[in-house]
Amino acid sequence: MTATETHRAIETVFRIELARLIAGLVRLVRDVSLAEELAQDALLAALSEWPRAGVPQTPGAWLMAVAKRRAVDGIRRDRMLARKHAEIGRDLDPAYDGGFETVEAALDDEIGDELLSLIFTACHPMLSPEARAALTLRLIGGLATDEIARAFLSNEATIAQRIVRAKKALGKAGLSYEVPRGAERKARLASVLEVLYLIFNEGYAATAGDDLIRPSLCSEAQRMGRVLAGLMPDEPEVFGLLALMEIQASRLAARTAPDGSPVPLTEQNRARWDRLLIRRGLAALERAEALGGARGAYALQAALAACHARARRPEETDWAKIAALYDALREVMPSPVVDLNRAVAYSMAIGPQAGLALITALEGVDALRGYASLPAAKGDFLFRAGRLAEAKAQFEQAASLSSNTREKAFFLKRAAICDR
Repeated sequence: MTATETHRAIETVFRIELARLIAGLVRLVRDVSLAEELAQDALLAALSEWPRAGVPQTPGAWLMAVAKRRAVDGIRRDRMLARKHAEIGRDLDPAYDGGFETVEAALDDEIGDELLSLIFTACHPMLSPEARAALTLRLIGGLATDEIARAFLSNEATIAQRIVRAKKALGKAGLSYEVPRGAERKARLASVLEVLYLIFNEGYAATAGDDLIRPSLCSEAQRMGRVLAGLMPDEPEVFGLLALMEIQASRLAARTAPDGSPVPLTEQNRARWDRLLIRRGLAALERAEALGGARGAYALQAALAACHARARRPEETDWAKIAALYDALREVMPSPVVDLNRAVAYSMAIGPQAGLALITALEGVDALRGYASLPAAKGDFLFRAGRLAEAKAQFEQAASLSSNTREKAFFLKRAAICDR
């Protein structure tokens, strides 16, 4: 293996193992920033040793062993300083008693519990949704600060400050870095699911920029969802969200044309849908329903996605069932966006006039002002109703409201079609 190949292998292994490394170390040192530093030390050691000695058979264990040694060395230094202080009249901190036994126990815990603890810590509800997303992607997703900045169309300095503030807030809170239990666990789980949902949606439909989708964000959210599902097998909404992400992600390859422009769901080449992801998603949905979570917000959205996944051709889509599912969803997750999607479903199940009747009430909703999807949906209803001049005006309005380059071009294209 050449030096270049070895460095690539190191980078790949490190990205894969980073979350596990930090998860194990943060329980030991009780400090996210220090845990990251120790993980980076292990990476530097690998960059020094592996090109000469070769990549070890268990590279993840090697990295953990190096990071563990550095952590223990640091604790030894601290204890030595404490002893020296004691010699000049300062008592040795009793919190260090049994320190090494505690260290060993923390590092020998099952990695699943450690990783779950870190996920819950990074998604603590005391942090803002933006901070949760940034910190989760940094620690669990393994993304660099500049990658997170590009993903959320921000600058690197802003993201770095957000992550630093989040770490400081967690440190000041004196968290135990353990999975909470009872009511607190339920509250924290909702926060975890919320941030995964946010990350996936940003990847599935980018709010701004030149790209319509960001598959890397979707895959990160899916991976974290799979971790949660494996470690929390009795939580229906975990499986509901996982099902939603897997099924939605199955369509990513068909969502854009070769030039990057969006392809509507009804026009997508369904042969390009990933059947393995669909099977995974349907299995997760069955699990959510078996756990009694069929009416959970994420499970209902997954059921909506499943209706499309099960239809081999657009005309086989059960729009009546989709409309009924949106009726149920708006009861458990009331939202103007849900109402807008419900109007779309009714327009497909009954006809464009039904969609127009429902969307009229939404045009005065403050939360939808400036929301490009509203005039875009109304334009589609009007187009299908044969009212082309009115449809053109709506598509042009949608284009003016969109911040995404590809989406804007798509709306303008639809507006131009109205003149033919």
